[in-house]
Amino acid sequence: MAGLKYLSGFGNEFSSEDPRCPGALPEGQNNPQVCPYGLYAEQLSGSAFTCPRPTNKRSWFYRILPSVRHKPYTAMHCGSLTEKWDEVEPDPNQLRWLPFTIPKSSEKKVDFVTGLHTLCGAGDAKSRNGIGIHMFTCNISMIDSCFNNSDGDFLIVPQQGEILVTTEFGKMMVEPNEICVIQQGMRFSVDVFGETRGYVLEVYGAHFELPDLGPIGGNGLANPRDFVTPVAWYEDREVATGYTVINKYQGKLFSSQQDFSPFNVVAWHGNYTPYKYNLENFMVINCVAFDHADPSIFTVLTAKSTRPGVAIADFVIFPPRWGVADHTFRPPYYHRNCMSEFMGLIKGHYEAKEEGFQPGGGSLHSMMTPHGPDRDCFEKNSTAPLKPERVAEGTMAFMFESSFSMAVTKWGLETCQRLDKSYWQCWEPLRKHFDPNWRPRKQ
Repeated sequence: MAGLKYLSGFGNEFSSEDPRCPGALPEGQNNPQVCPYGLYAEQLSGSAFTCPRPTNKRSWFYRILPSVRHKPYTAMHCGSLTEKWDEVEPDPNQLRWLPFTIPKSSEKKVDFVTGLHTLCGAGDAKSRNGIGIHMFTCNISMIDSCFNNSDGDFLIVPQQGEILVTTEFGKMMVEPNEICVIQQGMRFSVDVFGETRGYVLEVYGAHFELPDLGPIGGNGLANPRDFVTPVAWYEDREVATGYTVINKYQGKLFSSQQDFSPFNVVAWHGNYTPYKYNLENFMVINCVAFDHADPSIFTVLTAKSTRPGVAIADFVIFPPRWGVADHTFRPPYYHRNCMSEFMGLIKGHYEAKEEGFQPGGGSLHSMMTPHGPDRDCFEKNSTAPLKPERVAEGTMAFMFESSFSMAVTKWGLETCQRLDKSYWQCWEPLRKHFDPNWRPRKQ
């Protein structure tokens, strides 16, 4: 498998060529009359041609055959992948799902694409403004097929089982506690090594980027140097039985056939690439005096909207860290929010919900729906000695947060049969502590 190389920062220029073909990258221009090795030049644009230079995204491929050589697209079955946000009536309740079921390969063979299920989302891919949250549960690798998302970017969060992602840029092995981002229009295929499960955050019309650091300064949160992108790798392989290119377009799936592997890029350069990141490299910034810092301080990547400071989607994690705040209820506070919050758990136990919220499951707290710690968490942390302690050791929870009011799909509410209908009861035991005779202690 080809290696990986570190990104030095988002927006910078990168280049790579398969070591089997030294000099495959043209020198001095992008599109020479004749490319080295008789390759075809092809550009992949992730932004309008006229975007300002800091936001202009494009990469050049030098490939054995261009991607245009394929048969016409035809509609295919979408399964549980959808953009129909009105399948069921809106539900503002706190929602929690048990770990999503992975099909047994002996009963049903499911690859990454057929195992995609839309849980919730909002907006519209046609107008390039919105998001989708999906689960993937699969048990076999994609065979002679690849996926291409014309609607937006995929942020993939494996939870169980590692995945080998082959892209036009090269290969990436992505394990639980790592993420990868496949940006709009990039073709990729997923190999698995057994029963595999994970989460996908899809954004339309924006790309993920590092959040601004503001008063934090030049260092902290996710450091650019810890993101890695593939090294060029190609296969010159003819597929007599047909290679299937699956295209997600305007919320629907289409397929086309070609007689060669699409992973035939010998060299590439540009600033529009897939990449991966190890969540253990996140540099936590946290409170060292009193009160509980807002969860935005844990943002790894953001997809900005046109409103300053408001995201289409944020990817936020809650990694192991030290809790040292004095005179403070340290877990998350009770809260109502103008954002929608979907939470997932990769491993361990989430500090505010040690029971019920399980790895491979999820929860959704919609706009202005109250949420917060359950009774046991509140009682325990109201009387706990406030000494420095490790928080979330051995765990990794995350949140997809969005300014969109998300609708839950029929699959999420009914078909998957994993909805925890007793979730609301975790707050029922909260009891009244009010004492009208209370007076502050005299010092």
